Amino acid sequence: MLSSMSHMSIRQTLVQALNFALVLTTAFMFWKGLSVAADSPSPIVVVLSGSMEPAFQRGDILFLWNRQPKVKVGDIVVYNVKGRNIPIVHRVVRNHVSTKKQLLLTKGDNNGLDDVDLYAYKQYYLDREKEVIGAVKAYVPKVGYATILLSENVWFKYSILAAMGLLSMVQRD
Repeated sequence: MLSSMSHMSIRQTLVQALNFALVLTTAFMFWKGLSVAADSPSPIVVVLSGSMEPAFQRGDILFLWNRQPKVKVGDIVVYNVKGRNIPIVHRVVRNHVSTKKQLLLTKGDNNGLDDVDLYAYKQYYLDREKEVIGAVKAYVPKVGYATILLSENVWFKYSILAAMGLLSMVQRD
């Protein structure tokens, strides 16, 4: 009888682990599907600062689209700068189109100066093709604040992870 109970416990633990793995792989496939559809390595981003207020607030979730070949002055884009791993969300204030590429100057709506100081050393414009990861097409206010809590508070992140692990182990079907 004891070995039968032990066998059931192992089986139930294995089923719970597989269910957890299914949730993780489904989320990963959803993210990759969005990435392919939007042609962006990061189709959803969270606003981390107040530089775009009042258009976007800290904690807003932005949905990006990167399938248009050119962006216009006034569009809000998300770009990466060499040497920094956090994308920046700012508005295009100047547009230079040459025969080979589109060059952009950006600025946060709540900032006094343009973004030249944020760009790489001796860089005065963004290359649309290389540095812009998408233009903002939609947003959901404040929903991303949980992401900010997880990234800024290490103890909160580990507490949530521990609670999720504990719940997945004690949950019964």
